[in-house]
Amino acid sequence: MGAEFSIIGTAVLLMFILDPFGNVPLLLAILKDVEKKRKKIIIIRESIFGLGILLMFFFFGKAFLNIFHLETASVTIAGGVIFFVIALKMIFPGEKGNISLFGVDDPFIVPIAIPLIAGPSALATIMIMTKSYNEHFWALFASVMLAWACSTFILYMSPFLYKVLREKGLSALEKLMGMLLLMLSVQMFVDGIRALVA
Repeated sequence: MGAEFSIIGTAVLLMFILDPFGNVPLLLAILKDVEKKRKKIIIIRESIFGLGILLMFFFFGKAFLNIFHLETASVTIAGGVIFFVIALKMIFPGEKGNISLFGVDDPFIVPIAIPLIAGPSALATIMIMTKSYNEHFWALFASVMLAWACSTFILYMSPFLYKVLREKGLSALEKLMGMLLLMLSVQMFVDGIRALVA
């Protein structure tokens, strides 16, 4: 992520982190026994809870980072490392976990709002961005809202997407997003190193 800020570009990056396409199969597995109408209500409700958690870290994450007196360049490098790890997991996914642990009729906050929507990676990313783009605070807010809205739409359309793309198609999309995120993570790391050297 270079010096110039782009609302659309940042929103796309945040969408990579939120990884809605990768979450579609897991979401459908969690809600497999829920009727169609109720399923949509749950997705919207949990997405709103997820947004609330994301915004909590958006508004108060910077204060958390300031407590530790972290420099912007250091935060940028840390962000590059985090994105690199996330990208590798997207390209080379492991086990998704035991879905039976979430076998409840009406999941509330866990596991959809946390960690599917507002996971550790997304929360860490938002804290890093609020520190790195302090002068673009409200533009970054717009990026977060745009990324969340797009991710929510994809999750809302998950039954249809699964019918069209199936598991292999969704996996291919996730790997593509992972490749793009990998390139962005290297650029972030380079920008951070360059800022430290300067």
